[in-house]
Amino acid sequence: MEIERGIYQKLLKWKTETKGRKALLIEGARRVGKSTIAEKFAKEQYRSYILVDFNNVSKKIRDNYDNLNQLDIFFQNLSLEYNVRLYPRESLIIFDEIQKYPKAREAIKYLVADGRYDFLETGSLISIRENVENISIPSEERKIKMYPVDFEEFAAAMDEEILLEYIETCWQKKEPLERSMHNKAMRLFREYLLVGGMPQSIVAYKENSRDFYMSDIEKRDILELYRDDIKKASRKYNSRVSALFDNIPGYLSRHEKKVVLSRLENDARFSQYDEPFFWLDDSMICNLCYKCTDPNVGFALNKDDAEVKCYLGDTGLLVSLAFSENEISDQQLYKAIMDGKLSLNEGMLYENMIAQMIAAKGKKLYFYTRYSEEKHRNDIEIDFLLSNESKTQMKIFPIEVKSSNNYKTVSLERFHSLYSRRIAQSYVIHPKNLVMSEDIIKIPPYMFFCLFD
Repeated sequence: MEIERGIYQKLLKWKTETKGRKALLIEGARRVGKSTIAEKFAKEQYRSYILVDFNNVSKKIRDNYDNLNQLDIFFQNLSLEYNVRLYPRESLIIFDEIQKYPKAREAIKYLVADGRYDFLETGSLISIRENVENISIPSEERKIKMYPVDFEEFAAAMDEEILLEYIETCWQKKEPLERSMHNKAMRLFREYLLVGGMPQSIVAYKENSRDFYMSDIEKRDILELYRDDIKKASRKYNSRVSALFDNIPGYLSRHEKKVVLSRLENDARFSQYDEPFFWLDDSMICNLCYKCTDPNVGFALNKDDAEVKCYLGDTGLLVSLAFSENEISDQQLYKAIMDGKLSLNEGMLYENMIAQMIAAKGKKLYFYTRYSEEKHRNDIEIDFLLSNESKTQMKIFPIEVKSSNNYKTVSLERFHSLYSRRIAQSYVIHPKNLVMSEDIIKIPPYMFFCLFD
């Protein structure tokens, strides 16, 4: 089974625009499909290609980087080792998992300048400080990020392209889906919540007659890979990274969903967790969402580093991280989610998925709260803030995520009364059909991707 990925078009654009003048580095978390898309692109767009996998590369190839002053010999060694003929301007060389051998990344400067071939790199945890501190990062390198399979790609993989087109048409017309189609689309979205966007999970799910348990097996293998990666992080902070990672479901199941360091260690300070947070964010295992204290020009200028939510990069993985294997194997969890009856934890999954969708569009995550001294609690809580990213005429888009059919929009209304001049449009994501109004547009989660078109 092959999953069509939107990033393929970005690879085509790179090839057309740069014509070999820059290498391309695909960054992403482990198992999101970087190697697969790189090899598919190589097979379809080049006369020949070589894939150098630095997870399993010979000493001869490692030593070959001593021949950079004799590139004829360098390329000859590659060609002989992999038994592939290279053709000038018609061949691609892929450096897979290049973070395993930083010397190869440093060599990109000379290989690109030579001009004979195109170069594509893939890497997990590629920019973690300990991986690059002793090398010069080449300026002849363009970076793109690869995320888990998004909802549109998942729908296509489930052979639901017609339903996807219908959703887009309804959004363009600003009208709700026909009731049976809405129910079908909500079922597809809940499948996506459970299966997630890791390609192995999707393949296991579909090839085993949509068996959630088979996808869970794949997801638990990926979580173990993540834990192994965490163990390999710097000894100065890997225990704190591990503690943050394993406590993500606990934080997200709470009302405010913020990271509370006192649950990890007494007298903990956020300054002690700078590097662990950086590690989780930079590895793309997690998506960090910071509080914006003043939703005005440039959310980052008003970011509070001590108020942060930590979402898992893939919601399907969150399901497997949050619930035990026994809870999942008896099928009751799947039934509760598919029927929309998981109560509190379903809200956690919905919110994580919206965070995942926003991050996949290259947007930074921000939220907003206001504390009421009179009530001794927050009287405004906005899950996410987006902007039109204009520096002169900035407009903001507050978003609240609701997982149940019955809810109130008090926070959104109070936020609107405070910042009405700054707001372009307010949104509520809810399980019901599309509802258009002047102040608040209420959209089902399966339609959320349309906001970015």
